[in-house]
Amino acid sequence: MKHPIVVAITGASGVLYGRRLLQVLLDGGETVHLTISESGQQVLAHETGTRVDLDHFELDQLLPQQAVEPGQLVYHHVRDFMAPIASGSHRTRAMVVCPCSGSTLSGIATASSGNLIQRAADVHLKESRPLILVPRETPLSLIQLQNMETVCRAGATILPASPGFYHGYQQVSDLVDFVVARILDILQVEHELTRRWGDEGRGQDQ
Repeated sequence: MKHPIVVAITGASGVLYGRRLLQVLLDGGETVHLTISESGQQVLAHETGTRVDLDHFELDQLLPQQAVEPGQLVYHHVRDFMAPIASGSHRTRAMVVCPCSGSTLSGIATASSGNLIQRAADVHLKESRPLILVPRETPLSLIQLQNMETVCRAGATILPASPGFYHGYQQVSDLVDFVVARILDILQVEHELTRRWGDEGRGQDQ
């Protein structure tokens, strides 16, 4: 049996990446533990018009008409330190913070555990489990770069939300899928979101 994947959405621009990642994981039959920060809630409303209630969360608020099996999605409030993912004894496959805000990155780099997202990330580092952070901020300050170096040395993967343009994109969703595809590759989750470099028929005509 596959262990669940933890997905956290925080208050950086680019919440489309996190929502799409969640959708693809659920469509692929993966079990997901989801948590959303208060700032992530605000950015979801601002960038996508999606309004989620962190105290009374329902999947339809984030992904209308998304089909899931019973128990496939487990939601945890960002302030719930009693959640299973706050403990290393709860088995998970990996964690993805997508997008990852600068404040979340800072909290992870200092092991401050200021909320469930930071605590769960710390758990993945101390248990040597995959942790993928997807920052979107630009430009980056020296402090942010140093925080990235710190978490990278601790075992995290830094995967900036920097889509490529060589695969023949047609719309914004193609660029979102490019980044999500790279996340899935690191998670070793099979997908067909984008054509791979070297595949027949890749990209647009030269």
